[in-house]
Amino acid sequence: MLDLTQVLTYSAALGIAAAIPGPGMAALVARSVSGGALTGFCLLFGLILGDLTYLSFAVFGLAMIAEHFNELFQLVRWGAALYLFYLAWQFWFADHQAIEVGKPVKRKELLSAAVSGLTITLGNPKTIAFYLALLPLVINLETVSLATWGLMLVPLTVLVLLSVGALFVFGAVRIRHLLSSLRAQQRLFRGAAAIMVAAGAAMLVR
Repeated sequence: MLDLTQVLTYSAALGIAAAIPGPGMAALVARSVSGGALTGFCLLFGLILGDLTYLSFAVFGLAMIAEHFNELFQLVRWGAALYLFYLAWQFWFADHQAIEVGKPVKRKELLSAAVSGLTITLGNPKTIAFYLALLPLVINLETVSLATWGLMLVPLTVLVLLSVGALFVFGAVRIRHLLSSLRAQQRLFRGAAAIMVAAGAAMLVR
């Protein structure tokens, strides 16, 4: 099991990494403004699921797999970058509508938000770098058992990401009235698009 120092170090590192502006949080703010808190939390669910995927890969030996299947990971890297470019295109040319507070959200929109959160995280170079480069420096992964992963790392990751993400969601919802105009929404979404382009370019450069 992890000791208190490892728990605090991992929580702090993950919290800081999550709070640093990136494609995930940019999309979270944009979707929370346009769709409300429920849409934002569905996207956050997808983001967290993506983080748990990389956490699991790191704990169960993704680095070792990468050494033997480098061509496959190169393909994944290019696919992730292209997907981020596609999302950036969607955000840039999004068809905005006047915000209606209290308007019921369709189930299809909630599912779309969750899937977007998952795919954004899987293609986010910041997330990949954290779990494959920084995490081994914080925790000795060779000593992490299945019980430690399931009973400590997974709940801790969910708690930290949910706490940080909730701040972004509620903050975005509180300023919805300031972004009710179509022009303000366009600027917000295009700013998110620019961040996604930068993240996609970082994937290709690395």
